[in-house]
Amino acid sequence: MEYVWAFLVGGALCAVGQALIDYTKLTPARILVSFVVAGVILSGFGWYPKLIDLAGGGASVPLTGFGHLLAEGVRKAVEEHGFLGVFLGGLTSAAGGITAAMIFGLLTAVCFRSKDK
Repeated sequence: MEYVWAFLVGGALCAVGQALIDYTKLTPARILVSFVVAGVILSGFGWYPKLIDLAGGGASVPLTGFGHLLAEGVRKAVEEHGFLGVFLGGLTSAAGGITAAMIFGLLTAVCFRSKDK
């Protein structure tokens, strides 16, 4: 049943994004930022952790999950470091994912040659 919830929640998040692309004049960049901010806001109200408990990867993998990750990192860093945690928390919580993306991007660039269209 957890796979069904992951599929439904992840699919619903993707469907909302697709509807925003199709029916509004918002640029993709604004939609992506909106999803991250929505994750931060839902995390701030304490609703996003409940959604992750229900849907697992269906809620933690989309961009809203990245916003939740940033918000949780800042919250924990503020508890540990005070005001300085506002600046440290988001970077340290997302460092693993950002590093992995950079390494895989570098490996892809080394292994394959880019071509003009």
